[in-house]
Amino acid sequence: MSPVLHFYVRPSGHEGASSGRIQRKLQEQLPELQGVKMELCYNVDWTAESLPSTEEMKKLKWLFGCPLLLDDVAHESWFLPCPNDLVLEVGPRLNFSTPTSTNIVSVCLAAGLGTVNRVETTRRYWLSFAHSPPPVVKTVALGILHDRMTEQYFPQPIQSFSPDCSPAPLNGPIDILGEGRPALEKANQKLGLALDSWDLDFYTKRFQELQRNPSTVEAFDLAQSNSEHSRHWFFKGRLHVDGQELAHSLFESIMSTQASSNPNNVLKFCDNSSAIRGKEVRFLRPEDPTQPSCFQEQQGLRHVVFTAETHNFPTGVAPFSGATTGTGGRIRDIQCTGRGAHVVAGTAGYCFGNLNIPGYSLPWEDSSFLYPGNFARPLEVAIEASNGASDYGNKFGEPVLAGFARSLGLQLPGGQRREWIKPIMFSGGIGFMEAEHVSKEAPEPGMKVVKVGGPVYRIGVGGGAASSVQVQGDNTSDLDFGAVQRGDPEMEQKMNRVIRACVEAPRGNPICSLHDQGAGGNGNVLKELSDPAGAVIYTSRFQLGDPTLNALEIWGAEYQESNALLLRPPHRDFLNRVSARERCPACFVGTITGDQRIVLVDDREFPVGINGQGDAFPSLPSPTPVDLELEWVLGKMPRKEFFLQRQLPVLQPLALPPGLSVRLALDRVLRLPAVASKRYLTNKVDRSVSGLVAQQQCVGPLQTPLADVAVVALSHQELVGAATALGEQPVKSLLDPKVAARLAVAEALTNLVFASITDLRDVKCSGNWMWAAKLPGEGAALADACEAMVTVMAALGVAVDGGKDSLSMAARVGTETVKAPGALVISAYAVCPDITATLTPDLKQPGGRGRLLYVPLSPGQHRLGATALAQCFSQLGEQPPDLDIPENLVRAFSVTQRLLKDRRLCSGHDVSDGGLITCLLEMAFAGNCGIEVDVPAPGVDALPVLFAEEPGLVLEVHQPDMAHVLKCYRDAGLQCLELGHTGDAGPHAMVWVSVNGAVVLEEPVGQLRALWEETSFQLDRLQAEPSCVAEEEKGLRERTGPSYCLPPTFPTTSVSREPGGPAPRVAVLREEGSNGDREMADAFHLAGFEVWDVTMQDLCSGAIGLDTFRGVAFVGGFSYADVLGSAKGWAAAVTFHPKAGPELRRFRKRPDTFSLGVCNGCQLLALLGWVGSDPSEKVKEMEYDSRPAQPGLLLRHNLSGRYESRWASVRVGPGPALMLRGMEGAVLPVWSAHGEGYMAFSSPELQAQIEARGLAPLHWADDSGNPTEQYPLNPNGSPGGVAGVCSPDGRHLALMPHPERAVRPWQWAWRPPPFDTLTTSPWLQLFINARNWTQEGAC
Repeated sequence: MSPVLHFYVRPSGHEGASSGRIQRKLQEQLPELQGVKMELCYNVDWTAESLPSTEEMKKLKWLFGCPLLLDDVAHESWFLPCPNDLVLEVGPRLNFSTPTSTNIVSVCLAAGLGTVNRVETTRRYWLSFAHSPPPVVKTVALGILHDRMTEQYFPQPIQSFSPDCSPAPLNGPIDILGEGRPALEKANQKLGLALDSWDLDFYTKRFQELQRNPSTVEAFDLAQSNSEHSRHWFFKGRLHVDGQELAHSLFESIMSTQASSNPNNVLKFCDNSSAIRGKEVRFLRPEDPTQPSCFQEQQGLRHVVFTAETHNFPTGVAPFSGATTGTGGRIRDIQCTGRGAHVVAGTAGYCFGNLNIPGYSLPWEDSSFLYPGNFARPLEVAIEASNGASDYGNKFGEPVLAGFARSLGLQLPGGQRREWIKPIMFSGGIGFMEAEHVSKEAPEPGMKVVKVGGPVYRIGVGGGAASSVQVQGDNTSDLDFGAVQRGDPEMEQKMNRVIRACVEAPRGNPICSLHDQGAGGNGNVLKELSDPAGAVIYTSRFQLGDPTLNALEIWGAEYQESNALLLRPPHRDFLNRVSARERCPACFVGTITGDQRIVLVDDREFPVGINGQGDAFPSLPSPTPVDLELEWVLGKMPRKEFFLQRQLPVLQPLALPPGLSVRLALDRVLRLPAVASKRYLTNKVDRSVSGLVAQQQCVGPLQTPLADVAVVALSHQELVGAATALGEQPVKSLLDPKVAARLAVAEALTNLVFASITDLRDVKCSGNWMWAAKLPGEGAALADACEAMVTVMAALGVAVDGGKDSLSMAARVGTETVKAPGALVISAYAVCPDITATLTPDLKQPGGRGRLLYVPLSPGQHRLGATALAQCFSQLGEQPPDLDIPENLVRAFSVTQRLLKDRRLCSGHDVSDGGLITCLLEMAFAGNCGIEVDVPAPGVDALPVLFAEEPGLVLEVHQPDMAHVLKCYRDAGLQCLELGHTGDAGPHAMVWVSVNGAVVLEEPVGQLRALWEETSFQLDRLQAEPSCVAEEEKGLRERTGPSYCLPPTFPTTSVSREPGGPAPRVAVLREEGSNGDREMADAFHLAGFEVWDVTMQDLCSGAIGLDTFRGVAFVGGFSYADVLGSAKGWAAAVTFHPKAGPELRRFRKRPDTFSLGVCNGCQLLALLGWVGSDPSEKVKEMEYDSRPAQPGLLLRHNLSGRYESRWASVRVGPGPALMLRGMEGAVLPVWSAHGEGYMAFSSPELQAQIEARGLAPLHWADDSGNPTEQYPLNPNGSPGGVAGVCSPDGRHLALMPHPERAVRPWQWAWRPPPFDTLTTSPWLQLFINARNWTQEGAC
C-alpha cells in the first residue's frame, strides 16, 4: 500500500476574502467563537518504493508553498490548539479523484515527479473557544465548513487512497422467465431505474418473447436509454386532453413551425445541436495541428450552430458541481455537431425559489415556507450554481454573453404553493462549423470506436433515470448522491483541442462521426454512435479512474468530459499524435461489426486483443454483460399514451394597497431578482475570451448589465457573425400557459431585433421546456403552451429547430408536492451580416438631444396579471399581458431592422419584466443620465400604464431623425408615441416621469439605480469581499464614467509590410489550460508577424526549438486550472523540464528576442523572474532541477476574493517597454478577466524601485485617468494600481489585462466619441511596436 504524505501549508495572509466569509458565517451561528484559522493539507499518494529524495522533497515543497515565503510547508500541522479548541479537517469525498487532484498530478508530472498518483487537498480549521464547546458546536461548524454532497469530514488524517474493495460483483440475470414482472419490479426498486408501469409491462413481455433473462447491466442500460430524459416519451406520445386526442404529438407540432419559416437550417432535430446556413469568411488556422506550425489564412463557408439544455436535478442537489457539468455537457453538444464544430460563446439562466437573504427583507417572500433537506436552498442555488457555470466557462475559455435570473415562491389563491424548489439551470451555446463537416458518416464495419477525454469514474450512475423521477425527493437520497457529478473544464478543453485539430486537419477531417457522452454514459453514447451497424466494445480498453468499477458502472456512469467518435483505421496515427500533443487520453475501445448488435465484453481478466488476437473472442470467453439488438433498443417503440385534464386556476383580482404610489411600487419592483441588476452574475464570468465577442451583457459608461442581445463574430477577420437572444415568462403560465408561451417568443424577438440580422424568417429557435408535466393539470397546460407557441411562430415566420425538455419540475416538501411554474425558454438565433450595427439600451444623447419613442405591440392594453408588480405584492391577479396581434411584432421587427441598418437609432430596449417604467429607467441607468417623459394614456391610471408588461420597444433617436422614424413606424400601421427626451448627464441628473401630464416620479437617476442595484449587491456580499462590494456600490452612486485619452504624440496605427521582406516569427505558446491563444494569434498576425502555434508539450518533446523565433507570447487562461496558485504548474514545467526549461532560458538570454505575457502568461513571467525582480541584480540562471530563485513579484488572489471580468481603464506610463513605445500618456479601456491579479511584491522597497525605473508602465486608472487602487476600477486591488511590469531592458512585458482582445474596434465594450469613429484600435499599436522593433535590428 503506497503511503500518503502530508504537506501542511501555513496561511500566507492573503486568504482574506474567503476566510473572512467563513468566519462571518461561523460567528453568526456560534457567537461564543473567539477566532478561526485555516491551513491547507496536501495529501500526496506517493507510489515510489522509497520516500522522496531531498531534491524531490524540495520540488514538492516549492509546488505546495508560496514562492514569496520560505519554509511555509511542513510535514506536521502548524496549529497549536488549546484543550478547549476544535480542529476540523474537511475535504473532498474520496470515492473518485477530484479534478484538482488530476491537475496537481499533471503539474507533478511536468516537474518530473512521476510517482505522484493522486493529491487531494483538505482544509483544516482551528476554532478557538474560551470554554469547552458542547458537541452540537462541532455539528454546526461542520455544516458551515463543508458541502455535504461533495465533501466529507476527516476525523483523522488521510492514510490511504487505496480502494478497500475489488469490483463489486454484478447480480445474476433478472429472472423474468421464472418470476415474471415482479422480478423486474424488484430490480427497478433496487437500482433506481425509474421505470413506470408501462415500461415494466413492455420489457417483461419483450424478454419473455426473446426467451431469455436480461442481465443487470442490460436492465440498467434499457432504463437509461429509454428514460423520459433520453426518449422524450411525453413530447412524442399520444396525448388526450379532456377526453380529446390531439391530432399530432407535441414534437410533430413543434416541427411544423419549419413550414412557415425560411428553409435555412442545415441541421434540425437530428444532431447534438442545430445549425443554420452561415457566411463565407476568412480565418486563421494552424498548418498542421499534429505539430508546431504556422497559422495560415483560409477561407470557407461557416454555418452557425446553436444548442441549449438544462441541468436542473444535479444543480438542485449540488449547485456548483451540477452547474459545472451542465455547462460542460452543453459545450460537448456544440463540439459534437456534425463531424466537429467550434465552441464560441454561452448563455446562462437560473430560476430559483425565494432567496430569503439574511438581513435583507423582500416583503413578498414568505418566511414560513419550509424547504426539504435533500435540496440546496434557493439562495445557495442563486450563488453557487452561477459560480459553477461561470467557473467552468472561465477555465474552459467560453464567454457567457446573455442570460436570465428569476425567483418565485408564492401561495396561490387555491392554497397551492408554487416555487422553484427544484431549480432551473439553463445553458445555451452558440458556435460555428465548416460546411464540409455538417453530416456525420454512417458507421461501417471495421471503423474504430474511440473514447476521447477523461477516465471512467463512478459518477452520475443512474443520472438519466434519476432526473426522470416524477417528483424529486421520491427516490432515495443515496441515489441522489450517486447522481452528483464531477466537472473538469481542463479536460474538456484538452478534448476540445483534439476535436478542433481533427476539424482543422489539412488533409481532411478524420472523424467519421461524433457524439457526446451524457445521460446513460457509455451505454447511450456508444449505441448512438454505432447505430444501426452495431459494435463490440471491450471493458479492458477504457481508461479507468477507479479500478473497483464493475461492468455496470463502466457502461452506465455519466462521468463527464468524454466524447465518442468513429475513425477509419488509417487515421489512428493522426489521432494518437494529436492526443499526445494535447495531453488528452484517446482510447480505442471497440470496432464496428455490422451485425446490428451492441455487445459489451468484460475482458479485464483476459483482455481481448493481447498477443495478436485482434478483436476475436479469446479461447476462454469473457462475460458479455450486454448483448442486445440495436433495433430493439433504439428502434421505433410503441408510443406511450397520456390522459390529461385541464385544471383552471383559481383567480383573484389584483388588490394593490390603496393609494400606492409609483415610487413605492418601484421600491419593490426594482429589487425583484427578475427585474433587478444582474451585476452579481456578469462580473464573475469571462465575457471577452476568444476575441470573437462583439456584444456582451454590459453597456454604457458604467458597464451596466442590460444588453438585450449577444453578438459574436464568425471570424476575427470579418464583420459577419451571429446573434442570439432569450425569452422566458414562466410566471405568466400560472395564469395562462398559452400567454406565457406567446410572450416568451415575443420577448426573444424584441431582444433579438436590436442586432442586425438577415431576415425575421431566417430566425430559428431552441425551445426548452421545464414543467411538472406528469402531475395533475400540468401536462394539459404544457400541451396548451406548445399549441400557442406553434401558432404564434407560424404567424411570425420563425421556427423551432431544436430543444430539450425537463418534465419532473416538482419536489416533495414534507407531505406537500411543490410544483415549479411551467417554463418555456426560447433562444432565438440568426446570422448577423454586420456585427457593428448592434443597438444597446444605454442612452447616448444627454441634454435633450435624444428623443424617446415608444412602440407598443398590444396598443391600448395595460394588463397587470402575473407581472413583477403583482408578484411583489404576493399576488398574481387575473389578466396577464399578451401579444394580441402578432403581425404588429412582424412589422415592428422589419421597421426597426431597417432603421438600425441605416444608423437612424441611437438606443433601444424592450418592454418586459417591470413594464414600461422599468424599461425607461434601465435606459437611463445604463446611459447614466436623466430623462423627462410624459406617457399619454387617456383614462388609464399610472400604475397599469407604467407597470403592465405588454410587449413593446422604447427607442432613442436624434432630434433631426425623429420625424423620419415616427413616419416609418406609423406608415407600417404601428403606434409610435413620443414620450419625451433625455436629461442631463451624471448620477445626480433628474428622472421626471409623468402620466397624462401628472408627475408621478421625480428623483435623481443615481438614487433610483442604487435601488435597482441593491439586490445584486446583497448577493455580491455573499460571494465576494464585503468591503469591495461596498466600495463598488458607493462608487456607482457618484461615478459619471471613464475618460479615455489618446495624446497627440500617439502613433498613427498602421501595418507596414515591406515588399519581399520575411515577416518576423512569433510563437504563441500555450500550456494545458491556456485558452487565449487564438485571439493572441490574430493580434500578432494583424500586426504583420508570422505566427506559430506552439505548445509546452512541443518544447518538452523537442519537436521544436525557439532559435528561429524573435518573440514568444505567453497566453492567458488557467494553466493546470491554477490549482497550486496562478501559473505555478506552468512555471514548474519551465523550471524543471530538462528540455523546455533550457530552451526558454536560452531564448531569454538572446538580445534580439522579446516576450509578451498576458494574464496567466503575466503570472508565469513573474514567477520565473523575467519581470518583477530586483532591477539592480543580475539575472540569475537556474540549472535544471534546482529550486527556483525567490521571485520579487507574485500574482495573488484578487482582493475581492473572486474572478473579475471588467472593461477597465489603464494608463500607459513612460518606461523602457518596447511594446508600449509612443503610447505614453494614453488612457485606454481594456478587457480584464482574472482571479489572481493582485501584484504582491516581495517588499514595498522593491515596488518603489520598479516604479521609479519605469518598469511598471501600465496602471489601472480611475475615471480621471489617474492610477488607482479603487475597486472595481482596479479590479484586483494591486498596490499603486500596477497592471503591468517589464524587464529592465524593456524586452519582456507582462500584463494582467488583455490588449489582444481589444485590437479591433468592434471588440470594445463601450466606445464613446471620438473613439466610436476609429477604424483601428489603439491597442494594435502594442503589437506593431513589437514588429517595428524586430525590424530595427533588435538593439
